[in-house]
Amino acid sequence: MRFFTRRLRSAAAAEDLVQDIYLRIAAVEPGAEVRNAAGYLYRLGSNLMLDKIRGERRRAAREHSWRDSHHTVLGAEEVSEDPSADNAVAARQRLEAVVAVVRDLPEQTQRVFRMHKFDGRSHAEVAQTLGISRSAVEKHCMAALREFAVRLR
Repeated sequence: MRFFTRRLRSAAAAEDLVQDIYLRIAAVEPGAEVRNAAGYLYRLGSNLMLDKIRGERRRAAREHSWRDSHHTVLGAEEVSEDPSADNAVAARQRLEAVVAVVRDLPEQTQRVFRMHKFDGRSHAEVAQTLGISRSAVEKHCMAALREFAVRLR
């Protein structure tokens, strides 16, 4: 523990590493020969520690790259691209209204609409799955769209 705590500069990280070492040792075949047990443990731990450090560097680089591509920086200040609270509340209310309309549709119309719009199936696929005509699928979709037009003005 002391060896890895000094190198990782964290007792918690060293504990995690020792746990990983234990798991690796537990996975070794029972008949495997280890000539120098202490050397094996230190080498295994060092390799795991290097893998962890490399992984953290890759993660940091990915996060930095993502942050650069998804945030706006003006001068030294990072500007949030999140919608304002008013816009977020309005969007949530619109979503609730859409969900309410779908929930209130007749069962078959609701099923057809969900399969076509949410699952991305074609009219022909929906018709075949439900055992109805393509014309019926079109009529159910039109009925759902009319309901949206009426209730979401």
